[in-house]
Amino acid sequence: VYLGYRIILYLLCSTILKEALSQPGCTLQDLGVKGYSGEGNIIIGAIFPIHIVPNYPDTSFMKLPEVERCERFRFRSYRWVQTIIFAINEINQNPNLLPNITLGFRIYDSCEMVSKALKGTLWMTTEHEEAIPNYSCNLQSPLAAVIGESSSRLSIQMARLLGIYKYPQISYFATVPLLSDKSQFPSFFRTIPSDTFQSYGLVRLIAYFGWTWVGLLQEETDYGLQGSLAIKDEIAKSGACLAFSETIPLHYSKEKAQHIMDVIKKSSANVIIVFTSITFWTPLVEEIARQNITGKVWIASEAWSTSQVTFKKENFHVLGGTLGFAVRSGKIPGLKKFLTDIHPSKSPNDIFIKEFWEMAFGCKWPNSNSNETNPSTEAGTGTPFCTGSEKLEDLSIDYSDVSGLRVTYNVYTAVYAIAHALHNLNSCKPGESPFPGGDCVQSLDFKPWQLLHYMKNVRFKNNAGEEVYFDENGDPPAVYDIINWQLTPDGTLKYIKVGNTDFSADKGREIIMNVSAIAWNGGQSKVPRSVCSESCPPGYRKAVRPGEPICCFDCVCCSEGEIANQTDSTECTKCPKDLWSNEAHETCIPKSIEFLSYEDPMGATLTSSIFAALITAATLCIFIKYRDTSIVKANNRELSYLLLLALMLCFLCSLIFIGYPMRVTCMLRQVAFGIVFTFSVSCVLAKTFMVIIAFNATNPNSSLRKWIGPKLPIAIVCVGTLLQVIICIAWLSSSPPFPEQNMKSQVGKIIIECKEGSYIAFWCMLGYMGLLAFMSFTVAFLARKLPDSFNEAQFITFSMLVFVSVWLAFIPAYLSTQGKYMVAVEIFAILASSAGLLACIFFPKCYIILLKPDMNTKEYLMGKGAFSTKIR
Repeated sequence: VYLGYRIILYLLCSTILKEALSQPGCTLQDLGVKGYSGEGNIIIGAIFPIHIVPNYPDTSFMKLPEVERCERFRFRSYRWVQTIIFAINEINQNPNLLPNITLGFRIYDSCEMVSKALKGTLWMTTEHEEAIPNYSCNLQSPLAAVIGESSSRLSIQMARLLGIYKYPQISYFATVPLLSDKSQFPSFFRTIPSDTFQSYGLVRLIAYFGWTWVGLLQEETDYGLQGSLAIKDEIAKSGACLAFSETIPLHYSKEKAQHIMDVIKKSSANVIIVFTSITFWTPLVEEIARQNITGKVWIASEAWSTSQVTFKKENFHVLGGTLGFAVRSGKIPGLKKFLTDIHPSKSPNDIFIKEFWEMAFGCKWPNSNSNETNPSTEAGTGTPFCTGSEKLEDLSIDYSDVSGLRVTYNVYTAVYAIAHALHNLNSCKPGESPFPGGDCVQSLDFKPWQLLHYMKNVRFKNNAGEEVYFDENGDPPAVYDIINWQLTPDGTLKYIKVGNTDFSADKGREIIMNVSAIAWNGGQSKVPRSVCSESCPPGYRKAVRPGEPICCFDCVCCSEGEIANQTDSTECTKCPKDLWSNEAHETCIPKSIEFLSYEDPMGATLTSSIFAALITAATLCIFIKYRDTSIVKANNRELSYLLLLALMLCFLCSLIFIGYPMRVTCMLRQVAFGIVFTFSVSCVLAKTFMVIIAFNATNPNSSLRKWIGPKLPIAIVCVGTLLQVIICIAWLSSSPPFPEQNMKSQVGKIIIECKEGSYIAFWCMLGYMGLLAFMSFTVAFLARKLPDSFNEAQFITFSMLVFVSVWLAFIPAYLSTQGKYMVAVEIFAILASSAGLLACIFFPKCYIILLKPDMNTKEYLMGKGAFSTKIR
């Protein structure tokens, strides 16, 4: 029943509409010019504001609606039209991009009206003069994507419509953050950064110059309102304040304009952010210039920062010195020649070119039914007729100016993004399709949602070598130029690039500025100030006045032990434990740092361990050279080699204790010392055991003969060292040593020292090493009365006595000292105990080897031993 009622209602309405249209004078109103098309296998649509509406009509319900008229042809927009045609021609001639496929275009003039933008969108998607939603006459050339619009207000409405059918849409100038919401606009992309980044960047620019008291003007649209909300949020985060915030209405009002003028004049803010488009800003600029409001620094959003509509000499006295964010400029080789080569005779299908020609040359094309007697001028106006012989290269107009292509470059990039997405779709290999089934889509028979997939993943390098891609929100990389409005010496107005922003850079490095290149309003040589209260000098903090913004404050001196080392500090900072405030409370005076360094006389003295290591190395060389002599053989030369090597490492490991303590050196110094010394003492213990075994093995039927050989001493050395290694590994794994700044031990000093981490592990390491030394001493002492031919036990006894004495004296000395002296005590203990082992065990043997070679014989050793036995 419900469906039946709807059908009857539809038929009734259709009948009434047909009858109404059949009456004289009743027609469907055509809101503008027809579209401009170029044939191709695949079509790219584009919607531009080639004309604009001079004033937005009053849409009050209490009045009859005014007729919207397209007026004021815009050269800049027509340059965008020709850029699309130029880019498509380039792509069609490129054999490596979309081979065997030609691109065509459909271009529609929106006149900055929502109704016309939607009509143009439907015209492109349906390819029908009278657009019918959900119906398409497209039989041969599918629509790939739509480029447009420049206005966020229009782009939002287009995106809602195109998003239904999943047609990719790429805007070249719409920046409102709302369009990044993929849940609302699933097929929207843009080649200009979102206002989220611009709002952040504008506030960073204000912070860069130290401006904390700023005004804000925004248009009454999604673009202005959303952008201003983001700016307010960022200003609050940065610590700056808004002196005022005013909205520019869609419909110009003298009362509202005068209110804004009064607010600007009364405010002490010298910096004003203007977040609006040219359409709404232009009439306000004229009022500002008329009332001669000078001395202000205007901060322009990218929507009007490069506008030549407002950048005129009659406005320069108020707008000169303006700083603005501008879309990054680029170069398009060959575009200049293409723009100046167009002619009505070459493009008969171009419905805009004749109007462009008339506006550019100030002439009028003669009508075909004209009866003018003077063919050179139009009757009654004195306007000359266009002849077609005029040359565009002779003109200096906005249309042919390619010195700083910004939005034009975005249009150019948008065409290539679509082409690369189509190329990727066309390059699909069987079985590798991202769509269900794995079947590739035919290049001329694809669905909008299929191309949308490739648009999301498109990535290529443009002619400047820059990478072009879209993030998950459909936005490009956020990069802007910072420009300054200046009057050059020759009297021309120019946008001078004075910096740039890159929001992919590290925090704090997003903005790079050349401040010396900026020309401020009124010819000021210094950066203008814009603050509610003058800055607090270092040593003072800001105290907010009750009931006023945080930027209005008094200056209060910091307390003792606190500093403020910057101007306008919001609070005083307490000096760290290692510092203290000076009298001006602007800096913390550092305490002296103490550690045992190589430059320190004590540290330099202790580096003598290198010479001790060289002496040990020389002793090792002597033993190796005289390895076949009796005294070397009699004292287990393999163990002697190992012991000398270990002693050399003992001397060298003391060097790790000198220098600035770091985590690595703190872990390495104690572990290396423990393992190397354990290795040395294990060698001494093995030598002691071998002396006893060697003597007792001479007895008949002794069971110790089987232990004579290299296996037992090596086993003793390995097992003894391995146990220490296990202790050290457990130490490092559980609670390793670490560097620490000791600020409590001595006033005025910071002692950089290594903390043991686990004291238990540290003393276990020393205790185990002491246990081995005590065992060696005990065994050597018991074996000291062996025959003289095996008298190495006596030397080991003396060496262990020295070793144990040194380390027993080390304990109280180590615990009673601090800082570098504690480290020096440990180094001295290492050197003294190592030197004791070297001197007691090896020096007597070197003396015999080098100075008493007659005693270095088997007969002498055995004879001396026999003689001594007889005496006893």
